[in-house]
This record gives sequence, C-alpha cells and structure tokens, in this order.
Amino acid sequence: MAWYLMNQMKTQSAAPPTGLSLLKDLNAGLVVFLVALPLCLGVALASNAPLFSGLLAGIVGGIVVGALSGSQSSVSGPAAGLTAIVAAQITSLKAFETFLLALVLAGVIQIVLGSIRAGAVSAFFPSSVIKGLLAAIGVILILKQIPHILGHDSDPEGEMSFEQPDHENTFTELSRLFFGEVHQGALVIGLVSIAILVLWDRNKKLKKSPIPSALVVVVLGVLMSEVMRRMGGAWTIESSHLVEVPVADKWQDLIGFLRFPDWSQIQNPAVYTAALTIAAVASLETLLNLEAIDKIDPQQRVSPPNRELIAQGIGNMACGLIGGIPITSVIVRSSVNINAGGRTKLSTVFHGFLLVFCVALLPTYLNYIPLSCLAAILFVTGFKLASPKLIMQMYREGLPQWFPFVATLVAIVFTDLIVGVVIGLGISVAFILRSNMRRPINQVVEKHISGEVMHLKLANQVSFLNRAVLDDALNQAKPGSDILLDAESTDYIDPDVLSLIRDYIYHVAPIRGIRVSTRGFERQFGIPDKTQYAEYTTRQLQQKLNPSEVLEILREGNQRFRSGNRLTRDWSRQMIGTAVGQNPLAVVISCIDSRSPAEIIFDLGLGDIFTIRIAGNVVRAKVLGSMEYGCKVAGAKLILVMGHTKCGAVTASVGLTCDGKNTETETGCEHLDLIVQEIRHSIPVSSISRFRSLDAVAQETFVNEVARENVLYAVQLIPKQSSTIRALIAEGKVAIVGAMYDVSTGEIEFLTEHAIGLESAIKELA
Repeated sequence: MAWYLMNQMKTQSAAPPTGLSLLKDLNAGLVVFLVALPLCLGVALASNAPLFSGLLAGIVGGIVVGALSGSQSSVSGPAAGLTAIVAAQITSLKAFETFLLALVLAGVIQIVLGSIRAGAVSAFFPSSVIKGLLAAIGVILILKQIPHILGHDSDPEGEMSFEQPDHENTFTELSRLFFGEVHQGALVIGLVSIAILVLWDRNKKLKKSPIPSALVVVVLGVLMSEVMRRMGGAWTIESSHLVEVPVADKWQDLIGFLRFPDWSQIQNPAVYTAALTIAAVASLETLLNLEAIDKIDPQQRVSPPNRELIAQGIGNMACGLIGGIPITSVIVRSSVNINAGGRTKLSTVFHGFLLVFCVALLPTYLNYIPLSCLAAILFVTGFKLASPKLIMQMYREGLPQWFPFVATLVAIVFTDLIVGVVIGLGISVAFILRSNMRRPINQVVEKHISGEVMHLKLANQVSFLNRAVLDDALNQAKPGSDILLDAESTDYIDPDVLSLIRDYIYHVAPIRGIRVSTRGFERQFGIPDKTQYAEYTTRQLQQKLNPSEVLEILREGNQRFRSGNRLTRDWSRQMIGTAVGQNPLAVVISCIDSRSPAEIIFDLGLGDIFTIRIAGNVVRAKVLGSMEYGCKVAGAKLILVMGHTKCGAVTASVGLTCDGKNTETETGCEHLDLIVQEIRHSIPVSSISRFRSLDAVAQETFVNEVARENVLYAVQLIPKQSSTIRALIAEGKVAIVGAMYDVSTGEIEFLTEHAIGLESAIKELA
C-alpha cells in the first residue's frame, strides 16, 4: 500500500496539490466502500453463489484490478450484469468449485484478448449508445433503490436485472409498495438520508468539507436505527433491513470461507464453454462501462482498454483461485467514486483495503448499517446519471442521436446491459445506413465564369447502397450541361458504383451532350482526372460578357465568400492555362489594406481580374495608365473602385486635416501627402472643426462616410481624366462602378446608383 501511494503520487500528471488529492481519494474510497459492501453481498446472493465470494470479488476488484488498471476513476467488482450468467453456469457445472475453474480460464482468455489489442472494439461504440447506457443505469438505480429506501428488502441489494430471481420484475416489485409493504423506520432513515445528500451537494461550504456526505448519512442512519430499536414496535429496524456480512467466530473460520477451483474438471468441455461465455460477456461489459465512465470523468481522461482487459483478466484469475465471482468495471461504483470526488485510482485501491479490514475485523459493526441509507446514496447517484440535462441535450442533438439514446435506455431497463447496447447499436447502424443511402453525395450547383456546374462530391465511403441515389443525381443533369464528379475525399467506392460511374462517363454522358469532369479518381480508381469546363477567363468568355454580367459575377463571388461556399478550383490547371495569356474580366482598384484582397473577396481564380492596389484607392496618372491598358488592350469590361470601412489611409487623412498638421512631419513619410491631398477632396469642410468632439463610434462612422465619398469621387474622376476610358464607355464596352467593402462582415455594397456607363452598356448589348 505504501509503495502504491508513492508510485501514484509520482505518476499522476497535472494533479492537484498532493494533500488535497490524497484527502479526496481517501474520502471517495470510503464512500465507495460503503456502497460496495451491500452490492457485493447482493450480487453474490442473486448469482446463487456464497455471500463471501461477493466480498472476495470486491476486494480483488479494488486492490488487484485497481492497481493494474490504467483508468483513474473506474472501480471494479462483482458485476450485476453477470448474475444470470453466473447463476446458470453454477447450475450447469453442478459445483461452485468447477465454476471457479471456468472463471480462472475466463481470466486467461481476457488476458489474451488484451494482449492482441481486442480492446480497440470500444472505439466503435457510438456516444449516443454510451450516454443511453449511463442514463439507463441511472434509471435502474432509481427504480431498484425505491423499495430499499421504503424498507421493502425482499430483493437483494445489487440485483439489477429486470426479471428478478424471485419471479418478480422491476415494476411488479414497486407495485408491492402500494399494498402496505413499507417499513416506517426504514422509510424515515431513507428520506432523511436523501435530504441530507441533496442539501449537502447544494451547499458550497458543505460540499467542500473534508467529511463526505455519505459517511454522515451512514453514521446518522446507524444512530437513528438504534434509537428506533429502543422505541420498539413497527419502528424496529430488523436484520433483514440491515447489511448482513458473514461473521466468523475465529480466524480459522474466516479462512474456511475461501473456496478453490476443482482442477480435476480441466478436461470437462462444459468448463471451456462457460469460460468463453464469462470472458466474452465480462470483457464487453468492461469495455462498455469503461467508455461510459470516461464520459463522466470531470478531467476527461482516456482509459486504455487493452490494459483494462489484461487487468480484469488477472483479477478474474485471482477470483477463481480464491473463491470469488466474476468481476468487471462497474458503472455504479465508478459513478459513486466520481461523484464523491475521487481524483486517482488510489480511491479504488483504498476501498479494496477497507473491505479487507472491515470484513476481517469489524463484520459485526458493519451489520448495524441500514440498507435504506445506502440505497439513498445510490438513489441520488442514479439521478445524477439520468439527469434531465443529459436527456434534453440528447434531444436537441436530433433524431440520429435521440433515437439510439432512448432505445438503449429503454432496452437496458427492460432487459440487461448487453442486450440493451446491442439494440442501441442496431438503431445507430440503421440511422447510419439511412444517412449513407440518402447522402452519399453532396450536390451543389456552382456558378463558374463559364456557366453552371453540378458539383457532385462523393462521401468518404460509397457503398452499393448509394448506387440508386448517385444514379438519380446523374440523371438530373440536363443535356449540354457540366458535371464535376469529385472523389478527392473518397477512400472507397463499391465496384458496382464504380461501374455505374464509368458507364455514365464513357457512354451515357457523350450521347446526352453532357461534359463530365472528374477529380480524385485517377490516383486509386483508375479513371483519368480531367476538367472540361472553364475555370478561368478565356478570350471567348471575355468577349461574350458585358459589364453588367461581369458585375453580377463579382456580386455572386462575394456571396460565396461570405457564405463559405467557395468554388472548387484546380489551381495547377489554372496556372498552366493562364501561362500563355490573360483575359481579365475587370480592373479592380482597391486600397493596399491587407484585409481587402480582391481575388479572395470575390472568390475569383487566376487571370480573372486586374488588381490595382494603392492606399486610399486614389486615382493617379499611373493608376489611370494601368486602367487604360487593362480595358483597351487586355479587354476588361468593368472598372470597380473598391473602398472599405475602417480605412487607415482615410482615417489618417481625416485626422491630419482636422488637426491641421503636416503629413511628413507627423508620419515621417515623404510621399504620403500626395495621397492625403487626394482624399481631402472628399472631406466636408463644414465637419472638420467638430470631428474631434465626436465620440469613437461617431468618428468611425464619419471616416467610413469619407471613404464612401472618396470612392464616388474616384468614379467621377476616371472618365474625366482619361479620354481612352471615356471613349470605351461611350461605345458601351466598359462601365465604372464604385463599391464599399465592410471589413467586419465581408459584405460588398455596390454603389450602382452612381455608376457610369452601366446602362449604356446594357443598351449596347440589346
């Protein structure tokens, strides 16, 4: 124990202060011990095994598995989910000692499973099923503890199955309470215990207290039980309502409780069948519980499943060698451990040592503990597992999460853990298949410069179930249209689906005049990648468009930029295609601000526009020369003057103008005053004197208005100073439009009401 403590303190990463962590773990271990004690006895009783075998299983689960496990919060012990299997196997093998031999072999099988990394199966449990499992255990705890809280203890504590050994079930057991089978003394202790636990958890000072609320409940329960015993009559808490630990008169009797496997049955085939059954169910239950426990771990640590299988295998071998019953990782004890504040697996090991100490030295005193106060602890734990918050969260996540969650919850409550999880997995798989059948492709119509392209992006896995949906999507394409089949993110395509794609590309599409482009097929599916639509501006496309159509292309591109639905582009192909020449659609003059790159804002490719960037998007002689070349020689159809909000050049110009300061003196920039002088044309003289009196928001609004006026000034200035552009406008070949880009939203406001040549271009086209 001392060695373990030292080792644990060294290896625990990101742990809280040692003293606090140690105290939390010891408190949690004490609470787990109090809860585990009746559960160990109850599971043994429900399994038709000796009572002491349940205590031995709890001790091994705490000390042996706790020390070897890689989980910091999981607690192992006799498994309620295995009671039916254990009872059936003990009956089938005709002797408890023969069953112990099967348990030893089951442990060996679990060690082998962990060694071959079979624990990886835990990664395939959907979160909705795991959360349904947690909620189901919570509901079962609530339903199963109500009779014990009310003093109806005919069913052993720890019996969690829907169909009980006494031929009752969970709900018929509850119905008996309506016929007066309630013990008033146990009822008072149970209700007082629940009240203390709830109030303790809601009071911040008490919650941080080093004294665990469960210990207070147990001590108070014992005191109340003694007071009621003295009151006598109907208040007396009898032994059937108390913990019943086997008591040995002397040490020799205690050793006599141990049972050992019957090795003479090693050649009995039934032993191996039982071993396989126990190993399979115990391993699956452990992996499920481990995954669920990690979900509720406050520190969200990940437990190694293969190491857990090996630890459980060693634990079950130990149980089989000394007379215990099968153990697994158990949600009930683990959730109690987490709720009690357990930080590391020290709490698990400590609870195991407490079982040894108290069972060996203090069994008589343990038998004073009322079952109703222990049931109250489990009852409150159940409400935390099946919290309304969890249920609402799963509901809000939609039907694919909600249905498997509810199915798992209901199925576990009415059957058992394994059956319930299998049903939940089946529902999850059904939703996955449904989703896969309905959405094997992401179908988007992209508006490229050359026209619309139906972009069919295939899913990561395309199975034969997707054939009909893909066939339907391909048949929607109209004659003469373009399709892009995209398998960039696809790892697998069923041969039947691949045959459909080949047939469509090489036979159906050519007959219908449909151009099929492919991407991502050549690498692994043997279909050459090719693009048959224009991804960049060609001379033919440029000549075909008019200024208003170019403006619409820019408008649609900005909408794609803001929505995140950018066009799919092959940059390598565009680079090769534009290497021989360029045919830009527009000339965009914008500010040098790093937040306003025109190609990105308008979702354009290589060679689509000329970009002129100058601080404040002012019009100078050299800028006009670039515009003239872009329109007259290169054939651009639109000049777009694009300003933007929060412009640094405009802000500086307004500030310097309003303060009457020299640009070079204030900024140290020799040539910046040329730009400031251009922007000053757009600053209203009447507002200069009151600018500094405005608040920050008003000043920003004022600067944005100046930036807007600066754009409109440039739009009017360009045709006045360039006869070349003026002539192109007169011929209806070019138009000039202003625009404001909002750096906060990404939205472009096109100032078409102040455009020049846009209407004449439309008339010329007509």
